[in-house]
Amino acid sequence: MTFVDDLTWRGLIQDSTGLDSLTPALDGGNLTFYVGFDPTAASLHVGHLMQVITARRLQQAGHKPLLLVGGATGQIGDPRESSERSLNPPEVVEGWVTRIRSQLEPFVTYEGANGAEMVNNLDWTGPTSVIDFLRDVGKHFPVNKMLARDVVRNRLETGISFTEFSYQLLQANDFYELHRRHGCQLQYGGSDQWGNITAGVDYIRRRGAGPVHAFVTPLVLKADGTKFGKSEGGAVWLDPTMTSPYAFYQFWINADDRDVSQYLRYFSFKSRDELEELEKATAERPQARLAQRALAHELTTLVHGADEADQAVAASQALFGRGSLESLSAATLRAALSEAGLASVRGELPTMTGLLREAGLVSSANEARRTIAEGGAYLNNERITDGEAVLDTAALLHGRFLVLRRGKRTFAGLEYEA
Repeated sequence: MTFVDDLTWRGLIQDSTGLDSLTPALDGGNLTFYVGFDPTAASLHVGHLMQVITARRLQQAGHKPLLLVGGATGQIGDPRESSERSLNPPEVVEGWVTRIRSQLEPFVTYEGANGAEMVNNLDWTGPTSVIDFLRDVGKHFPVNKMLARDVVRNRLETGISFTEFSYQLLQANDFYELHRRHGCQLQYGGSDQWGNITAGVDYIRRRGAGPVHAFVTPLVLKADGTKFGKSEGGAVWLDPTMTSPYAFYQFWINADDRDVSQYLRYFSFKSRDELEELEKATAERPQARLAQRALAHELTTLVHGADEADQAVAASQALFGRGSLESLSAATLRAALSEAGLASVRGELPTMTGLLREAGLVSSANEARRTIAEGGAYLNNERITDGEAVLDTAALLHGRFLVLRRGKRTFAGLEYEA
C-alpha cells in the first residue's frame, strides 16, 4: 500500500488539487509542506489533532513540516458562519503564539533532512505596508471569486467586515511566501479551509510560481450530531492545566461505538491490519470497549506522555475497585475525582453516613444507612459496615482525599481541609 493509499483508506483526503499529481508527489520522497494554526485561544484542543497528527504522518513518510502559528492571521480571524470574531489584543495573541508553538513541538522531530521548522506569518506580513500589500497581493484576487466562498456568501446578509473578508488574502500570501522562502509545495488543512487553500494555489500560479499541491481533511463529526471536541465541561484542550490528562483520556474512553472505528483511522498510528483486527475484536466484545481503550491510551501517550497515560488507566481501574488508589499521584486522583464530583469537608470529619451525604451519593441519612446495610457503600474501595463510625485522618489519600462509591459504578470524592 502506498502512502496516499493509506491516507485514502483512513479517510484523510476529502478534496485535493488532483490525486494524479498529489500521489507521485507524496509517494516520491521529500516534499516540504505546511499546515497553519491560528492562536485564537491559549491552547490547541482535540479538534486540532487531525492536523497535528497528519503532520506527524507526513513527516514519518519522509516529508518536511513547516508548522505555521499565525501571529498575523491570529489578529484577524478567519470568518465564521455565525458572526464577527472579537479581536484579541496583539500582546495576547503574541503570548498565545508562544504557548501553541511549544505545544506543537513534541509532535514532530526537528532533526534530519526533513526536520520540522516553526514559522510565524507575522515575520513577513508585519513589515509589509498597506499599499504594498494591496498592489502586490490584492491585485491578484478577483472579488467575484472571494464572494463565492460559502462562509462569505452566507454572511453577506448579516454583514461581514473588510477585516474578515480579507483573511483569504493573508492565508494565500502565506502559501506563496513559504513557497518562495522554503520551497513549500503542499498545504493541507480542514475542509472548512478549502476556499482559502485553493486561493493560495491560484495565487502562486498567478505570480508565475509553482506548481503546488493541496488537500483537505474532513471535518470530524460525531454520530449523534454534536460537535466533536466538546465534553460536558466544554472544549477538550491539549494543555494539561486546562484539561487534565485523566479527563483527556476519559474523553476518548467515552467515544460512541458508532464513532470509534473512524476515530482510530484518523488518529491512530496502528497499521491497517492492526486496526481491522481491533475493529473485529470490538464488534465481538463491544462491552469491553477495546477500541476506545486502545485509542485513549495511544492518544494520551502521544499528547501527555506514557506516564500520564498509565496513570489515567490506573485511575480508571482503581476508582471502581480494580486497582490500588494509593498508587495514584495526587494530581491524577484529584483530576479523576473532579470529573466525578469533588466536594470539600472542613474541620472534624463526619460519620460514614455523613461522608456519603457530603459526597452527594445519597440524599438523606436514612438512605445512607440503608445503602450501608445493603453492602453497597465503599470508602477508598473498602466496604463501609458501620454508618456511625468516624474516620481517622490517617486514612486520607495523600493526606486530603477520600473516594466514596455507591454500588459498582457511582463514585465521588471529598477533599479534606483541616
